[in-house]
Amino acid sequence: MPRHPERSNRVYRVVARILRPLLYSITRRHWSGQEHLPTGTGFIAAANHMTNIDPLTFAHYLYDSGFAPKILAKASLFTVPVLRGVLRGTGQIPVHRNTAAAHDSLDAAMAALEAGECVAVFPEGTLTRDPDLWPMVAKTGVARLALATRAPVIPVAQWGPQDLLGRYSKLFKPFPPKHVTIVAGPPVVLDDLYDRPRDSATLREATDRVMAAITALLEQIRGEQAPAVVHDMRKPGGGRPAADGTTGSTTL
Repeated sequence: MPRHPERSNRVYRVVARILRPLLYSITRRHWSGQEHLPTGTGFIAAANHMTNIDPLTFAHYLYDSGFAPKILAKASLFTVPVLRGVLRGTGQIPVHRNTAAAHDSLDAAMAALEAGECVAVFPEGTLTRDPDLWPMVAKTGVARLALATRAPVIPVAQWGPQDLLGRYSKLFKPFPPKHVTIVAGPPVVLDDLYDRPRDSATLREATDRVMAAITALLEQIRGEQAPAVVHDMRKPGGGRPAADGTTGSTTL
């Protein structure tokens, strides 16, 4: 079993000693791309989000790669007994969506990056609504964070956690052990956007580049091509073409 990351605190190590053996027993891991994870600087690890268990597999990949990630997690999780202590003790970052405190999560993530931490995010903000589990149109939080800090954004794609726990399912299927593939890619090129006005067009451009990189990695894992039209949960039918050929889609 790999050593604990240098930046992991006591609580993180205790949690890891409990969860890592469990995850090793219920998964068959196919991990690659760790050479793209920067050392000596803070960075953003951005991944696709398919099921409620993939934050664990994402964190497992990063932890065994030498990083104790600070994950941006929905604030409601910080109200759950026991889990609340684990999240706070390991330094995870609550996201207060649609509230006056929403900016606090961005500030906390920026501080973590400036301190040299790995900040893990799911740009979609929630489980993908794409019927085939492809990444959907993401929120612009990852772009705000990346452009404000100029920290490297490393795209990460994972496939297999959904076999442990299906999307919206409560039925956990640990046995037989499931194959989980996680791949990190090279940093997303965003430096040409740093000095542009931080308006909606720039934020959307940065976000779409991140999601395009994640989707390309997932295509490699799955051996399939993602739909040409990216699912947009804000639009009827996800923005996919209707029977009459019309669409109000957003594409990468």
